[in-house]
Amino acid sequence: MHTPNLTSTPDIVVVGGGIGGLSTAFALSRLGLRVRVLEQAGQFGEVGAGIQLAPNCTRILDDYGLLDTAKARGVVPDRMVMRDAVDGSELTSLDLRDLERRYGFPYLVIHRSDLHALLLDACRDAGVDLRTEQRVVAYTQDAEKATATTQDGTFHTADVVIAADGLHSVARGLFLDDRPVSSAYVAYRGTVPVAGAGRPVDLSEVVVHVGPRCHFVHYGLRGGDLLNQVAVFESPKAVAGLDDWGTPDELDTAFERTCQDVRAGLPHMWRDKWWRMYDRDPIDTWVDGRIALLGDAAHPPLQYMAQGAIMAIEDGWVLAEHAKRLRANDGTIDWARTLAAYAAVRPEHCRRVVLTARAWGELWHLDGRQRERRNVLLRSRAVHDYSFTDWIYGPTALFPEDEPAMFEPIPLASADRITASPVRTC
Repeated sequence: MHTPNLTSTPDIVVVGGGIGGLSTAFALSRLGLRVRVLEQAGQFGEVGAGIQLAPNCTRILDDYGLLDTAKARGVVPDRMVMRDAVDGSELTSLDLRDLERRYGFPYLVIHRSDLHALLLDACRDAGVDLRTEQRVVAYTQDAEKATATTQDGTFHTADVVIAADGLHSVARGLFLDDRPVSSAYVAYRGTVPVAGAGRPVDLSEVVVHVGPRCHFVHYGLRGGDLLNQVAVFESPKAVAGLDDWGTPDELDTAFERTCQDVRAGLPHMWRDKWWRMYDRDPIDTWVDGRIALLGDAAHPPLQYMAQGAIMAIEDGWVLAEHAKRLRANDGTIDWARTLAAYAAVRPEHCRRVVLTARAWGELWHLDGRQRERRNVLLRSRAVHDYSFTDWIYGPTALFPEDEPAMFEPIPLASADRITASPVRTC
């Protein structure tokens, strides 16, 4: 383990100690850079339950030497299955073992806290300067340096400041004055020992039940010892413009029409905490001089593609790869060119993910005749059709200069306009 020099001036300051911030700090530390992470909480940690890591993420974990440990702490499922939440019938599926053969890396599900701990340990071993109780309230810069200023007036100055400070990013205000966009949907989560699930569960599958204005997800965690469940629904209170929305009474009402398998999971939801689902409209500019946005600060998506944390991990990997490619023989890095390269390749790809996630949310939650038409289309999809996943799971997502023209999601005003879509879950 390397001990950081707490009195030295860092090369890089990363604001935010979540999955995106830590993975970026680790990626940059591998280049021999002195990296400092500023986390506003009193300790490093991660809230929530399960997270899904597709091949575009496990490819990076493998490059970091962390994939085997992640697999040991998680579950590598065989199938992903989409079912109708009303009648429970199967609509479409992905063969995740074949998916691994196609892309070279597995599809993995893991507890968020286990992934976060894995990255935290990697940062500690790499000598990253990890600091808690550091609430950053301002950013400044000149031609040579950038500075993040904390609430207590401390200045943290470096060659570059990376703002990985989440959905409510302070740094984003340097770029534009926008606000998070409410989807009017809310998520409840819960984990339960598999033995206490109260019903048989096939942990070789990641399952999403899609229903009218709701969906329900379950899959295994921690080697199959835990069952992770997520219940998502549209809040009538949010639609009506009320402030107190997403409450447990709405949860029960939202799933009244669903099948027994879904309703059997509801008693295991944590009812004292829920997550209102927001994203932001995509922006093209992530870099201002020596300050750069990363992760949810730049591109917070809705959860339907399970790509939020993955995009943040990709951001950090791409940034570090450009720094490595543009490093001079004497070890110095041309940060102007590095940040320009990062800003050139990431925003368009992440815009596509954010907008596609919105479209998939509409698709999942159709009702009436539109639901019936959607189900017919999904059932007609071939299991090994990867035409819709190559753009996101393949390596060109990281350096997309060879990608085809960017995708523009079609508004789902009518299910007649739906094209076959892959199964992805929150």
